[in-house]
Amino acid sequence: MQQSIIKYTLLIALTTLVACTKVIDINLNDAAPQLVIQGNVTNQAGITTVSISKTINYAQDNVFPTVSGAVVTIKDSTSGITTPLLEVTPGTYQTSTIVGTVGHTYLLNVLLNGTTYKASSTMPSPVTFDSITFQVNSGFGQTQINPMPNFQDPAGISNSYQFVQTINSKVTKKVFVFNDRLSDGKYIQRQLFNDSAYIQPKDTIQLEMRCIDNNVFEYFKQLSGLDPTNGQPTAPTNPVSNISGGALGYFSAHTTQKKKAIAQ
Repeated sequence: MQQSIIKYTLLIALTTLVACTKVIDINLNDAAPQLVIQGNVTNQAGITTVSISKTINYAQDNVFPTVSGAVVTIKDSTSGITTPLLEVTPGTYQTSTIVGTVGHTYLLNVLLNGTTYKASSTMPSPVTFDSITFQVNSGFGQTQINPMPNFQDPAGISNSYQFVQTINSKVTKKVFVFNDRLSDGKYIQRQLFNDSAYIQPKDTIQLEMRCIDNNVFEYFKQLSGLDPTNGQPTAPTNPVSNISGGALGYFSAHTTQKKKAIAQ
C-alpha cells in the first residue's frame, strides 16, 4: 500500500512546480531513486517485519526494487534488549522474538552501505475496540456503504488511531487515520469513507485498529492527503518520515485489535 502511494507522491508531485511567473517542467524519469524503509512492532506475538526497497521512475512498472544486505536491529530502549532481524527474502527482514510492550520505546537501526538510518516509536496504551457497524449513504443514483468502528476514547489523553481495512480477505489501499483532538473522551462512531464500488452488501469487512504515536499519525495523515484514492488533493511534498538519514517511510510501535462484520 505505502509503496504505491510513495511512487505517486514522488513523481506526480514533481510533475510541475508553479511559480508566479513561470512553470518549470521536470522529467519524471530523471528522479533519483530513494530508499524506503517500513517497519512495525506490535503488542501481539508474531512476525516483526522491516521492508527495504527503492522508489522507481514514473514510466517504470509498479515493481519496487528490493534492497538486500542491510544490517537491521530493533532495540527496546526501556528494557535494553536489542534484537537482530534476519533477511528472509530480498529486502524483507524479520524476527519472531519481539512482542511489544505498552509504554516502551523501540529504536530501529538500519546499516546499509556505510550509512545508518534510525527511527524511534513509543507504543501507546490500547483503546478497546467494541464493534463495527455500517452507514449507508445514497445519492446521485449510487449507494455507498461505509464501516464505522465504535469505541470509547479515553478522556484527558492524546490518542491517535489508524485503521487497516480488509474486504473479503483483500486489504484495501486507502489510508484511514484520525486523532481525538475534537473528540477527547467521547464515544466514537466514525465513518471510514470508501468509494461507492468498494463495499457491497454481504461483503465481509475486517478492521484492524491501531493505536499509534503522534509521529506515525502525522506521517499517515500527510500520506492520506497525497493518496488519490482518498479523494483529497495532492500536495507537492513527501510525508514527513520519522526515519533519520534521508530515507522515506516510517517505523511504528503500535497496539493492534481486529474485528469482522458483514456489510448490511
